[in-house]
Amino acid sequence: MLDPRAAAELPDDVDPRTRDEIAHTTAAVIVRRARAAEDPDVVDRLVRLVETEGLDVVAGLWADAAPNSLPGALWRLYVLREWTRRDPEGVALRYRLGVDAAPVSEAVAGVVRPPGPDDVRDLADAVLSGVFAGELDVALDRAGAFCRIVAAGAAQDADAREVADPEAARRVTHGAASLQRTADELVHAAALHRAGMLE
Repeated sequence: MLDPRAAAELPDDVDPRTRDEIAHTTAAVIVRRARAAEDPDVVDRLVRLVETEGLDVVAGLWADAAPNSLPGALWRLYVLREWTRRDPEGVALRYRLGVDAAPVSEAVAGVVRPPGPDDVRDLADAVLSGVFAGELDVALDRAGAFCRIVAAGAAQDADAREVADPEAARRVTHGAASLQRTADELVHAAALHRAGMLE
């Protein structure tokens, strides 16, 4: 597990190459160790890493990593999980709104229909479990599909708000675009992993 004190002691002005090396090394060690252990308790602890170590510790290690890298992909998965835990009702609503616009993504995401708040939280946990105990590329593809569906739902939500609250519609539209970009990054990371190029 990460040591929050050690992460906090990293100075902010660390050379970008050194920070990048730290990000890649920690991500690789964590994924490799979880798979070698084949222990459900280890996988569970890693899924709950943000809850125990804090999002800021994980961000300090991985937030600046490129999206086409292992630490960058892990960062996106942890942020996605944290979001589903903080706003499960909103995420479930947008998933329901977007599911008809992305039927192929629905099959890949693997969420029950119609999903409730617990279902979206369970999916986020299952995706991260897949990273540490299953196939990384499948987990990344599932997360990307989930993001695509929620992005489609957010776009519909923005359209519905346009007349009554244009500013809220603008924020939701921006969020939908960010989710779509994250979906593309996760799917690309999955393809890189399959090609043996996700480091």
